[in-house]
Amino acid sequence: MRVNERIVIIGGGLSGLTLAYLLLKENIKTTILEASPRLGGRIHTIKGVIETPLELGATWFSDMHPNLLALIEELGLRKYPQFSKGISLFQTKSFEPPQKFFVPEAEMPSYRVVGGTQMLIDTLFQKLPQDTVFLNTRVTAVKEETNGIVLETTGGKAREADKVIVCIPPQLVARQIAFTPKLPDGINAVLPNVQTWMGGAIKFTLEYDTPFWRNEGYSGMLYSHAGIVTEVYDHTNFEKNKFGFTGFLNGAAASYTPDVRKEFVLRQLTELMGEKALKPTAYFDKIRTDEFILDGSQVIHRPHQNNGHPLLQESYLNGKLFFAATETATEYSGYMEGAVVAAQSIATRL
Repeated sequence: MRVNERIVIIGGGLSGLTLAYLLLKENIKTTILEASPRLGGRIHTIKGVIETPLELGATWFSDMHPNLLALIEELGLRKYPQFSKGISLFQTKSFEPPQKFFVPEAEMPSYRVVGGTQMLIDTLFQKLPQDTVFLNTRVTAVKEETNGIVLETTGGKAREADKVIVCIPPQLVARQIAFTPKLPDGINAVLPNVQTWMGGAIKFTLEYDTPFWRNEGYSGMLYSHAGIVTEVYDHTNFEKNKFGFTGFLNGAAASYTPDVRKEFVLRQLTELMGEKALKPTAYFDKIRTDEFILDGSQVIHRPHQNNGHPLLQESYLNGKLFFAATETATEYSGYMEGAVVAAQSIATRL
């Protein structure tokens, strides 16, 4: 059985959902096919034991991201500045005390979304017809036929479309989707060599029932060259009634089990911030290498490699196939701003 759709979007992250929202405002209905069991892609907010919004994915943005800021305002969401006031720590060696430094509050701060970045995803989803978004639906093949495109998905269900917009990282496209006829050699060579921004990163979050660091005059910012933790930031919510940290672990931590990572994280933070760091109400971490983000190791020579490449701006299969993940954006590719820019670009062309 085939289901006929006019426009199919592959990927339910920020770029795919924003594109569907922009097209719906022009009375153009789309269908979103998302391979994973949730929406959001590299945006992933979870709740702690005491309901603190904790970010395992994209978190920060700034005044340099006008398209994202405009979308946030249009959706009725709010932003607030990342807390940075107080004493910060820099650990150069494990056997030496950390250096203390003071960072004044920035005139152009980084921002966070009130309620968590997932609010962006949830609000966009709520704007769409609920019967047009399908989870657990991985596209395995895209075939051009006389009258349009046929998409094959896991489970054997085929869908027909007039146009297909691919909003997943280009490396995933290269690994997971077969095209008939084959795409031109140029784009085939580029796709597997487009860096997936933050692919492979290990992010962690901690939830606490009190902001003990703030109470002692610390910002919660920590940078380390000496332990499993490389960066830490205050993760208190907008209302200032739920508290925690978020940050990144070094790449070698991927070889440990989650319990061992937690043990090493708490040990390092306790040495640097005192005994109160030893008793969080929750710990979570995420290695961003799963089949929905990276699907294997990247072979990349530099950050943002091939992001915004001219061949990613072209259409294929006789104008029926487009690419619109954040890595395709010509501005701020890899970031949330890039996801919105990519969506706007394709929406304008369609």
